[in-house]
Amino acid sequence: MHKMLRARLLLRRIGVGVGAVALGLAWCASADAAISVPAKYRQQGKLVIATDATYAPMEFVAKDGRTIVGADVALGQAIARRLGLKADFVNASFDSIIPALQAGKYDMSMSALTVNRKREQVVDFVSYFTAGTSFYVPARGAVSVQALSGLCGLTVAVEKGTTQADDAARQAAQCKAEGKKPVSVLVFPDQNGANLAIASGRAQVGMADSPVAAWIVKKSHGQFKLSGKAYDAAPYGVAVPKSSGLAKPIQQALEQVIASGEYARILHKWGIAQGGIDKPVINGATQ
Repeated sequence: MHKMLRARLLLRRIGVGVGAVALGLAWCASADAAISVPAKYRQQGKLVIATDATYAPMEFVAKDGRTIVGADVALGQAIARRLGLKADFVNASFDSIIPALQAGKYDMSMSALTVNRKREQVVDFVSYFTAGTSFYVPARGAVSVQALSGLCGLTVAVEKGTTQADDAARQAAQCKAEGKKPVSVLVFPDQNGANLAIASGRAQVGMADSPVAAWIVKKSHGQFKLSGKAYDAAPYGVAVPKSSGLAKPIQQALEQVIASGEYARILHKWGIAQGGIDKPVINGATQ
């Protein structure tokens, strides 16, 4: 009799547990279903997301040589889940991403893309993070760069298509106009190439988004150091093609990710909590 009673109590407990789990899943499904996504994406069941996987900790290739990981990847996966879709990340060169979005090759991009008015003319953005630009230099060298004006007379390494490449080019013109020593700007297809140029002595200073520069320095095992303070803080944005109908659903999904606490956990994991935001906006360029 005692054994039968214990079995009944166990079944009752299991029943309650299963019911609670089912209720929780039903609630999550209901919350996600409240976000309307264009039929095209519902039918394909996924979002094809372009990223330049050379920009750790935002996006990079894991040690297995295949898997793309990073803060942007984790956030993209969280957004996709809220929309009831899978996230299919595709590695692409940074400067090719926006033209490819315009051509419909990708559904969206999460690749540490700084939101600016020029880019907003051709794609839509949903902001999700804030970052500036930092300088990094050889740890044992005598070079110290405190601001863009400090680039005069130096060789700087940057990634093609980035805001840093634009800033370095403008500063080169400014140094020339002021009669100062010229800036030599080396532009590379990816961030790894820029880092190698500094490590090999071809360049004296590198420029990258602040969380990326901090990561480069951290992972350099004492080879590089940050120089000066970050400048021109601006939002990162999820980029989607104009008229895709995705901007609003992504904004709503990101709001849910933030409210759930998952957003904060992802930023903390990748050591970039200082760049977190409270409210995502559509096309919120600050420069």
